[in-house]
Amino acid sequence: MLCRASVSAVARKSLIDMLAISESIPKLFTREKKSRSNQRTAIVDIGSNSIRLVVYQGPARVPAILFNEKVMAGLGKELATTGAIADDSMALAVRGLERFRHLCDDMAVDNIKSFATAAVRDASNGKDLLKVASQIGFDVMVLDGEEEAELTALGVISAIPDAEGIVGDLGGGSLELALVENGKVLDKYSFPLGVLRVADLRAKGKDKLKRQVRKMLKKTGWEKDGQQLPFYLVGGSWRSLARLDMYDSGYPLRVIHHYEMQPQRARRLVSQLARMSRDKLKAVPGLSTSRIPTLNDAAWLLSLLVRHFDSSKMVVSAYGVREGMLFQSISKAEAKRDPLLLATEDSGSAQARFPANSKLLGKWIAEIFSDDPPEWQRIRQAACNLGDVAWRANPNFRAERGLVMGLHGNWVGITGPEREMLGQALYTSFGGGANIFAGGGKLASEEATQRAICWGLAMRLGQRLSGGTRNPLEQTRIRKSGDRLELVMAGDLTHLYGDAVAKRHGNLANKLNLESAMVSE
Repeated sequence: MLCRASVSAVARKSLIDMLAISESIPKLFTREKKSRSNQRTAIVDIGSNSIRLVVYQGPARVPAILFNEKVMAGLGKELATTGAIADDSMALAVRGLERFRHLCDDMAVDNIKSFATAAVRDASNGKDLLKVASQIGFDVMVLDGEEEAELTALGVISAIPDAEGIVGDLGGGSLELALVENGKVLDKYSFPLGVLRVADLRAKGKDKLKRQVRKMLKKTGWEKDGQQLPFYLVGGSWRSLARLDMYDSGYPLRVIHHYEMQPQRARRLVSQLARMSRDKLKAVPGLSTSRIPTLNDAAWLLSLLVRHFDSSKMVVSAYGVREGMLFQSISKAEAKRDPLLLATEDSGSAQARFPANSKLLGKWIAEIFSDDPPEWQRIRQAACNLGDVAWRANPNFRAERGLVMGLHGNWVGITGPEREMLGQALYTSFGGGANIFAGGGKLASEEATQRAICWGLAMRLGQRLSGGTRNPLEQTRIRKSGDRLELVMAGDLTHLYGDAVAKRHGNLANKLNLESAMVSE
């Protein structure tokens, strides 16, 4: 195995020498994997700017991320001038891939997928890196531009099922664009407009980039539709721009996925970056310092794109080509499942006292909220899926635990306002009372927030009545009848209606402007 010192030496050697060294890398990665129903999949993404390892585990439709690490190797930094991957970048890549392969073995990963994009695809010595990667233990698939565009679009669709518009994935060496609608990829293109190449174009004159972008995008014909479609942002540089915009606008939720920006914000980011020092950029929460050198170029390209396509808005996706690769491998039936409900059900079951209760709790309270619009119904069920996640927390902090799960959980298929509703419902359910949580009510409407409080009170009643078990919920029901909120119970179950249940029943009824009543049948 190459040690730190030998890697430094490799950076000074020819690529032939490095390949010779790679032949001696021992095959250490033969540990037998244990069988498990919840398998782990690792994806190694060899991009033009960074190389990343992500390890997933969980439902195939929305697996949770166990591990995520990147190496800023800059494989594409010299492509425009030399046409090759620089020796120092090659050495960083080898060192990173060796570390990643050891980690995959130590994590007992069941399946490894690895792919490379523009830099390896275009570099004269890209095959040399592929040979080294093979010696280390990675069977790297080189994606062509259109394959990359399609997988990125599928990743966005998997996280934002109703996505309709143009998906743009900005990498270091290329820009992939795809047109999506009704869960399908309609058209796709790849252009040599990666963020590492934009700087060279801008250096040739202020209008060179604009002319090049216009010339390339003309091939798509999409601007002729006049539909003002949303533009979905994928890639580390654009996500960093979104974090800067969050900071600038005072956005109250530090969750990047599904963050929305008006199209004029792209031009504002260009102006803002021209005024901001590196030290000020470092102070922006969540902004990777490794992305700072390319932010200006990324902002310029984004502003030209949204203007060219006359985009209605910009929407950030945390999912991209890696998740698209996973999404592509599942069945059509699995792909149609709601990612939010599936993820919250999986997470809730893992942490609940009695896992089978979450769906039943949602069904139990549904009757009194039958007038909820469909988009609220799924948020309400997601809250019920997580309705028992805070029971292990200190009793004084259960409400806060529930709030964090709802508001900051790693969910997709959910907008910022919907996150506030989910967090509010859980905050109330775990004892936060009928008040809006501190800092809440800034994204969701007043009506939506109050509705979420009602959900929380209903969940709190159901959990107290049942003790988190199934039978009491299966054998009782709650309903509105005239000006009363009735808890209907069989005669032999009326003993379950204790003081604590009556109190929570009354709290919910009061919030709904009804009178509480227990009815024996």
